[in-house]
Amino acid sequence: MTDDLAARVRETLRSIPDFPQPGILFRDITPLLTSSGLLPRVVAWLAEQCTQRRADRIACIESRGFLFGAPLAERLNLPLALIRKPGKLPHRTIRQDYALEYGSDALEMHADACAPGDRVVLIDDVLATGGTANAACELIEKLDAEVAAVLFVLELGELDGRALLHNRPCRSLTEV
Repeated sequence: MTDDLAARVRETLRSIPDFPQPGILFRDITPLLTSSGLLPRVVAWLAEQCTQRRADRIACIESRGFLFGAPLAERLNLPLALIRKPGKLPHRTIRQDYALEYGSDALEMHADACAPGDRVVLIDDVLATGGTANAACELIEKLDAEVAAVLFVLELGELDGRALLHNRPCRSLTEV
């Protein structure tokens, strides 16, 4: 089933050259959302991964990670922690700065989003260079929670984003 699902997800991808800047080939996952029946199958695959890893909580990264994290948390009846760009969360937050190819960025999450000892599965749509996912993992770990797994729908293998995840358990549904 996973091979069939992975192939179907790859078939729905759109490649957009020179977005968001010249020289970048953007992999657009939004057609997956309009493909009849595909999103529930992807969420089912994510749920299977979370169950295998005995997740206590789901965390997801703004904004496309929310599209997968919210239905996943609902399906598994687990709490959901949101990881967002600075200034977007209303309560007391913790922050993690991280380097980009040209500059820096930051992520935040509520300071009470995870409890010490929680087994948290982090969800995002695409693993590219790994900087955002690693920063999100560091936020979870700042709260003394464990990153039980980092799950992606799509991995851009040539960018080797796994290297920045420092041997945290990582799985992608498909790779291009």
